[in-house]
Parts: sequence; C-alpha cells; structure tokens
Amino acid sequence: MVEQSDRAPLLDWEEIPPPDPNQAAQPPPEPQREDGTAAAERRTATGSESGAGWSSAVTAVPTAVTYSPTRNRTAVVVSRDQPSGCGFARPEPAGAELPFPGVAARGQWEEKDQIVAVFVVTFDTRSGNLVEWCLPHDVNLDGVEFKSMASGSHRITSDFIYFRKGKYFGLACFANMPVESELERGARMKSVGILSPSYTLLYRYMHFLENQVRHQLHCPGQYSPLEAFYEDKKAVLPPTGNGLVTSCPTWTVASINRCMHPEMKITHPAGCMSQFIQFFGEQIMVLWKFVLLRKRLLIFSPPPIGVVCYRVYCCCCLANVSIPGISVSVPELRPFFYINIADISTLETEFSYVACTTEKIFEDKKELYDVYVDNQNVKTHRSHLQPLLRLNAADKEKYRKLSEQRQMLLYSQEVDESCTANEEDLFILFFMELNNRIFQTLSEVAGSSDPTITADHMRAMGLDPQGDRSFLEDLLEVYAIDVTLVIDNLCCS
Repeated sequence: MVEQSDRAPLLDWEEIPPPDPNQAAQPPPEPQREDGTAAAERRTATGSESGAGWSSAVTAVPTAVTYSPTRNRTAVVVSRDQPSGCGFARPEPAGAELPFPGVAARGQWEEKDQIVAVFVVTFDTRSGNLVEWCLPHDVNLDGVEFKSMASGSHRITSDFIYFRKGKYFGLACFANMPVESELERGARMKSVGILSPSYTLLYRYMHFLENQVRHQLHCPGQYSPLEAFYEDKKAVLPPTGNGLVTSCPTWTVASINRCMHPEMKITHPAGCMSQFIQFFGEQIMVLWKFVLLRKRLLIFSPPPIGVVCYRVYCCCCLANVSIPGISVSVPELRPFFYINIADISTLETEFSYVACTTEKIFEDKKELYDVYVDNQNVKTHRSHLQPLLRLNAADKEKYRKLSEQRQMLLYSQEVDESCTANEEDLFILFFMELNNRIFQTLSEVAGSSDPTITADHMRAMGLDPQGDRSFLEDLLEVYAIDVTLVIDNLCCS
C-alpha cells in the first residue's frame, strides 16, 4: 500500500530549508511528514486496538516516548524500540516503583485525516465578520465567522483558535495587517480555518494555515492552495445526509484516555504543560476536582486566545482514566475550546464542558457555568462547590509530589541526553494514575462484603479524610458508585 503524503499537490510554495551540502556523504534521512515526525515513528500494533482507536478496551503495550524533531512543538509518538535512557521503560505492571511510573507506557491507536471543510473568514467594515470563501460550497458554516475570529482580535496582530461547530472541531489562524486603505479603515483582518470530526490531528495543519492566512492578506482571493488542500484531505461523508462522520469520537472517560493519551493532543509549544502548572500552581488540584466531577468550566481571557485553548486541553488531561466501565453514568466530557455569545443556546443544554472565551459578558450569565476562571482566580457561585476551592493538606502533598517528579525529570534530561521522556507525559500520567487509584479503590470497596469507605481508604486514594469529604460525596453521586461514607466530621479542624 502506498502511503499518501500529507502535502497537497499545490503546497510546494511552502518554505522548505535546502539540503546541507556538508551532509551529502551521510545516509539520507527518513522521510518526514508535515508535522515533522519521522516516518520511522510508526505505531506498533496491539491486539486489542483497532481502526481509528476508539475501542472501549484498554490494553497498553509499553513502548517508547520520543520527541518530535520540530523544535517549537512536542508530539508524543510511539516508537518500535524501548528507550535506552532515563530508565523509564516499563514492562512491569502499573504501580511498579520507578522514578516516573508510566512515562514510557504507551498504547497504539491511529486516526485518519478527515477534513470536512476549509474556509476563509474576513472582517468587512460594513458587514462585520463574513465567510468569504469555503469548500465544499454548500457546507453549513453558520457562526464560524465569529468562532474563527475572536471578539477583541482587532487589538492583536495574530492568533490561532480551536473551536467546536456542532459535531465538528475547528482550527483557524488569524492575522491582522495594516493597509493603506480608507475602505478597510487601515487594517485587513482574515482567518483561514478547517473543520474535522476530531481535533487530535488538527495540529498537523497549523503551519499551513498560518502561511495561508498571510497569503490571503497579501493576495486576497487566491484560493488555489486551499482548493488543492481540500481535495487532498477531504473526508468521505456518509450518505445519510445528516452531515455526521461515522468515526466521530464519543467524549467519554474511556475514549478520552484513548484519544488524549498518548495522542489526545493538539500540537502545543514545548512546555505547554509546564506553563499550565506554573500559571495555576497549586490551583491545578482545584481544577482537577472540578473536571473529574464533570462540572461546566469556563476560562476567561482577553485575546490572544490560542494559549487559553491550550489550557482547555490541559484541563481535559486532568480527567484521564484508563479503567474500563468508569464512564457509564457520567456526562460526556465536552471540550468546546473557544466560545462566544452565539454559543449561549448550545451551552444551556450542556451538562459538562470545558471552554474559554474573550467575552466578559459570560461572567454575569451564571446559569451557563459552574466554575469561572479569570486569570489564576478560580471561583464558583455554587454554594455546595465552595469547599472544593480550599486547598487541603492532601492537595498540597499531591502538588509537591508532582513538582518533585518534574524536578527529577528535568535533572535526568540534563544529565542524560538519551532521556526520551518529557513533561507532557509526566503530567498526563501523574493525574491518570491518581484517578485510576481513586476509582480502583472505590470499585474494590463497592464489590466487597463491607462497602464502607473509611479514613484509611481516603488516605490510600490520596485524599484528605475531612477536607475531601464533600468532593468524594459528589464523586460517588456523579459516577453512581454504591458505597457508604462513614467518616465523621470533626467539630473543628
């Protein structure tokens, strides 16, 4: 079978560095895909995972985690070989005593390119945001003109935006260029974007979209590269006429683990997770509880919004669980990424989501969210959730362990150049194993002859017997786990 290239036929205008003449005598490098990863980084098949990788079965085959050669991005890939450095290879079962448990544990899955639309949005001084051009020409893009050009973008020169449109996810790159034109009021603003059933592969086209939006600013109306791109990448829609793609993932806990880990990623700047931890500090333990409880979480920030879309992604990573069956009773985890006032009617029907916005008006619409994040300030107007805002001793201890493991990893990377683990893996696996331990303990207690949670059970799960009581009560209710909680409240603490 001939593997189709990621490059569309007319994309050769993209900047490609010339070969180094000094390397002529060296063996040729392996073919590179558009996202910079080598063809040698092919996935190793596993017996329980099939097709696009959305199976509910959870079977991980330990493999290696390597870096993408692209300097400004990290892409978690699966290698045929075990890493030689850091000692992170993990043939032992989960829970083995290793410096960074699970950093090298990886399952395989694969997803095909499925671009269902490509579009250009422009700002018109008379009519506002408009869809200037799109393929296919009859695709429903209502509202995309506002999703792909965030409110307040006129104050910045460039941005990128992840968003959701019905059952699809979108990525758009925005640019703002000064022009000598009274008609355009001195500025030309455009966004070029795409829609797909899943956002896990949208990252591949970030560089292409950035180039194309600049191309549209300088040469408006020249759509040939976009037409070629769409012809090369377009999805084959089912004949049902409902506009849905049959392989569209279901956002449940089990499939979140499959699509977010290792491949639930939008390609992010190196250190995205580190910046998330440094930005929120210990508050990530508060966010972790809210996300695990499937609360509606809204993050506010003025433009640029791209980095805030990464925070939505990082928040979703906090909820990874690899134990089958946990997601049966919980609402779907819905990462909406960027939203605006046009999404209000949609949000009114959502039970759980993580989203970001540049529109301050949402703060007053308390019926649309449970948790509101403004800068590092995490707050909730729900009285029964107020106790979860307070950090307890167990929260601080978990954060200390996470920080300690990060420092150990950074030290290992510094002294061992062959170290292949990275902070993104460490972060995701830290919370996955934390969540697994909680749900594994609860499942064992629920199946025992005495289904009673004691203070010892709480400590074994890494929870504070007193400070996390309300959190555990909510967790048991949300996940429909039938156990008895008999930890007495202290009169004082």
